[in-house]
Amino acid sequence: MKRRLLILLILCLIGLTGCIANAVGVAGPFVTDIGYDGEGNLVITKNMIVCDYYMHTISNGENPQTIVIKSPKR
Repeated sequence: MKRRLLILLILCLIGLTGCIANAVGVAGPFVTDIGYDGEGNLVITKNMIVCDYYMHTISNGENPQTIVIKSPKR
């Protein structure tokens, strides 16, 4: 009886560690802003989506990336 209880407890702990490791998910990237710099260049900002499954929140990532697409010279 005690052996079965110990095995069940170990299996539950293994299952919980797997859930904790997957508690925060990341999706993306997605475009957050497209702008024009006045010189004919596009300025595009992109970020990631962070999902916290335990807190039931969705937020932007902490490090947005900015890309500048230069227009061809005429």
